[in-house]
Amino acid sequence: MNKPVKVKLEAGKNYAWCTCGLSKKLPFCDGRHSDTGKFPLIFSVDETKEYWLCTCQRTAKSPFCDGSHK
Repeated sequence: MNKPVKVKLEAGKNYAWCTCGLSKKLPFCDGRHSDTGKFPLIFSVDETKEYWLCTCQRTAKSPFCDGSHK
């Protein structure tokens, strides 16, 4: 997948963003990274709202999309 995903995130809750690109639940980690040497990025947000999360793994603002997929 090479386009961002819009998701509602809750303030103060921890999320695991996929960094390997293998997850079937992109943009979130499902554990498929186990043999890749990569680990998910654990993050939280300060405000409950919708966010655009990266799925191409090229963003410089992980886990948020910065348009790098273009």
